[in-house]
Amino acid sequence: MTWLVTGGAGFIGGHVTHALLREGKDVVVLDDLSTGHRSSLASGAEFREGSLLERHVVDDAMSVRGLEGVVHIAGYKFAGESVERPLHTYEQNVVGMWNLLDSMRSHAVRNIIFSSSAAVYGDVDVGVIDEHQPTNPKSPYGESKLVGEWMLRDLALSDGFRHTSLRYFNVVGSREGGIGDQSPHSLLSLVFGAITRGARPQIFGDDYSTDDGTCVRDYIPVGELADCHVAAAHLLSSGQPLETAYNIGTGTGHSVAAVMAAVQRVTGIAFEPEILPRREGDPAMVVASGELAKRDLGWNPSGDLENMIRSAWDDYRSRGES
Repeated sequence: MTWLVTGGAGFIGGHVTHALLREGKDVVVLDDLSTGHRSSLASGAEFREGSLLERHVVDDAMSVRGLEGVVHIAGYKFAGESVERPLHTYEQNVVGMWNLLDSMRSHAVRNIIFSSSAAVYGDVDVGVIDEHQPTNPKSPYGESKLVGEWMLRDLALSDGFRHTSLRYFNVVGSREGGIGDQSPHSLLSLVFGAITRGARPQIFGDDYSTDDGTCVRDYIPVGELADCHVAAAHLLSSGQPLETAYNIGTGTGHSVAAVMAAVQRVTGIAFEPEILPRREGDPAMVVASGELAKRDLGWNPSGDLENMIRSAWDDYRSRGES
């Protein structure tokens, strides 16, 4: 049986595609290559180039024989920038998902794993977030992900969709050779780019209510995240019960300043970060319990920050960017 992976030429999507193929699944990738890369495509996957905003492209991908379900990863993921581009964010993440879901309904494809986000929670004042925490997104990006979850909830009632949403926290590292995070907005991409140019990496805000004043985030390894998608796909296919949403987090947070200190240890490059004002839409602390994902999806990451950074740095250098 076949799974369609939207955004399968990207950082997370590329890892998910490889993981599905290793488990013996056939995979079709749909990606417009706006942020994805042909080099990230798994050789065993069938590739369809196009956007979720192009309905005929979506319908063509959905017409693949034996399509069992969809892993929906494609989307616009920049929370801070979404504050400045709200309509673009909603078009990419809400209109695109509407096209995908309506096409699934038309083609009688009912299984879907949705790439959601910790951004649905917003700025919370609890130490560790579990799935019972109320959602209160603080950016159009987070809002668009929550709308996606609502759409799935309603289609489960109206059309029998079987679904789960994986609420990612900060995904880092690399398990597949040549597939790393090339986003111009992610923390490690920005830090690696700066230090290889001899520039000072930037910290946006050092006056948050955290131990060192910088934002605290839960960093998760991309390889183990990909394995969660495979486990969810197996459960959906076999008709076993799944929660509607899972936090994919380690329960341990690291501040931006602590990440930069770890980068210095891993790379051997010393630097002094530049402190800038806060960005709109950035909550102070986002750390998650991954207990439900551990129970159902086999999620059990090491959470070793330096190992995650080392794999990301090795990938960055392998692409000739150092």
